[in-house]
Amino acid sequence: MRRPVRALAIAVPAAAAVAMLFAATTAYANVAVTRVSTDPFTDTKAQHRTEVEPDTFVNGNTIVAAFQIGRISGGGSSDTGFATSTNGGATWTRGSLPGLTTNTGGRYNAASDASVAFDAKHNVWLISSLGIRGGAVEVVTSRSTNGGTTWSNPVLTAGGSNDKNWIACDNTPTSPHFGNCYTEYDNTGASNLMQMRTSTDGGATWGPGRATADRAHGLGGQPIVRPDGTVVVPYLSSSDQIRSFRSTNGGTSWGTSVLVSAVSHHDAAGGQREEALPSAEIDSAGTAYVVWSDCRFRSGCPANDVVLAKSTNGSTWGAVTRVPIDATTSTMDHFTPGIGVDRSTSGGSARVGITYYFYPNRSCTASTCVLDIGFISSTNGGTSWSAPTQVAGPMNLSWFPNTSQGRMYGDYISTSVRNGGNAFPIVAIAAAPSGSTFNVGMFAPTGGLAVTGGTHKATEPAVVGPAAAASAVPATLH
Repeated sequence: MRRPVRALAIAVPAAAAVAMLFAATTAYANVAVTRVSTDPFTDTKAQHRTEVEPDTFVNGNTIVAAFQIGRISGGGSSDTGFATSTNGGATWTRGSLPGLTTNTGGRYNAASDASVAFDAKHNVWLISSLGIRGGAVEVVTSRSTNGGTTWSNPVLTAGGSNDKNWIACDNTPTSPHFGNCYTEYDNTGASNLMQMRTSTDGGATWGPGRATADRAHGLGGQPIVRPDGTVVVPYLSSSDQIRSFRSTNGGTSWGTSVLVSAVSHHDAAGGQREEALPSAEIDSAGTAYVVWSDCRFRSGCPANDVVLAKSTNGSTWGAVTRVPIDATTSTMDHFTPGIGVDRSTSGGSARVGITYYFYPNRSCTASTCVLDIGFISSTNGGTSWSAPTQVAGPMNLSWFPNTSQGRMYGDYISTSVRNGGNAFPIVAIAAAPSGSTFNVGMFAPTGGLAVTGGTHKATEPAVVGPAAAASAVPATLH
């Protein structure tokens, strides 16, 4: 088990959020990328210039990303940052959330674990963050009513000592719970007890914390909402399983968790910080898609593939399939996948994109590991896949900020697919540091990535392979 982290104080004057427009592009690998944000802070507690751990959401022409700016080794960051495009990814505005950390006029020493959602009923964008101060790690929500370009001071969502928050909203007008938003987090003071809270007013206020019927414990629960209003929350359990639970009554109560799959996970070489946290999405018919990194397809568990499970109701799950990025005999290791689904498609026509990090050669050390970013897509709901595309790399691990749990680009990443359009992952890309100053920023593929599909067939395993020895769920991941 990894040890809990301690919050670190940031003692610098507040800095105002600054919106900037980025137009220049840079070529990495075979994909042009646009830098959408740069760490503006100079506080002495953080490692600058660094930006890590992005989440994204898309609604129409608007794409919003949220992430950590200025990573602190012991936990959290200088502030939560955002990057917003209101024209389908052509140009971007960026800034830092106001009133959150002491860097931006707030009361928290650090911020972590940004997650973004859109509430269609109330026409408000929401960013959920962890605010760290003293012994408290509180879940807070920042709101934007002008398309994600300016943000309010955060409102308290859940006090106490918490971790790994996610946020989602019910955006189906015919749903009985249209306009409800749901925040998930785990209570680290109660052995990672999974908790859910509901807002009915666009994130301005939040109801009480509610546990599942079986008091599930785990990490990284990512809520997704079916068109009928059912909320499905896949998560990594404390017993090394991907499980899920759901609510059919708008978050008034949460059912008993069910098994998605056992996890077989290979810890990445080089002391890199990564876990088998799930990434989840939903299609227009309500089919849930969950991906994570898993070694079951490779004899002896020498490396991970990206694997996928689906559910049409959120209570029973199909067989786990392997996303065919390469052969199971390859030297590659894949981790931290982020899935996106075109929410105007479904079933055998669902358009799916997955972004992931990988080592071309898994047999490496902290000084020799080479890190790349890849993308793969499907146009038939994951039955078959395109050839993979290298989005960025090669990068050295030492180019990323260090933490008490290893070098970090993020415990999770995200991909969003525009309706009928391209996929937009926002990813942390690093260049060589200049002395003690890093060069890690947030980048978007210029114009997005085409969701093309292909003939590479997904495959199912006969059995689940042996789990790696050091795959226990950590106590905290700030």
